[in-house]
Amino acid sequence: MESRPIRASPKTERGERTRLKIIRAAEKVFGERGFYEARISEITRQSGVALGTFYLYFSSKEEIFRALVETLNHDLRRSLAEGVRGLKTRSEIEAKGLRAFLHFLQRHRKLYRIVKQAEIVDPPLFQWYYQRIAEGYARGLQEAMNKGEFRRRDPELIAFALMGIGDFVGMRYVTLEDQLSEARLDDLVDFILHGLVKR
Repeated sequence: MESRPIRASPKTERGERTRLKIIRAAEKVFGERGFYEARISEITRQSGVALGTFYLYFSSKEEIFRALVETLNHDLRRSLAEGVRGLKTRSEIEAKGLRAFLHFLQRHRKLYRIVKQAEIVDPPLFQWYYQRIAEGYARGLQEAMNKGEFRRRDPELIAFALMGIGDFVGMRYVTLEDQLSEARLDDLVDFILHGLVKR
């Protein structure tokens, strides 16, 4: 991702809470209106802060958008890490990690719309978003391969393939229709771990 000047993080807990409140409001506004239709005044109204306060934390609509995508990425990775904490095998991690992703998506239903906008608004940010997630995923898959849990394959390729499965299933059964049952989840996990070929 390109190196750009970013304002320093707030020095107080109150300042950080205010910054996060603005980012959460931006998630709602960008998610509903889209980047080009969104207005900073809508974000400040949603967050309950003055326009001048907004500019203490962000210099522009582009900067708050970038901060939002970075925050969603961080929150997703943290949610995934918490969802699989303490698990021993990669098979367990895959099953629980997929569930953690889909539950995160239920709480952030505009995630897809926001991230897809980044492809137009800030292409390096869009690329960074997926690459950042894939890096950790590929490391975990490589470890499983080294332990003999999984067959040896290109871990980055497999990471992106599995991310694609989660991405489209989440789009179809969570954000579009909210019909992701436990039975469907079990079928999906079984497919990921055992594939299509009948044994």
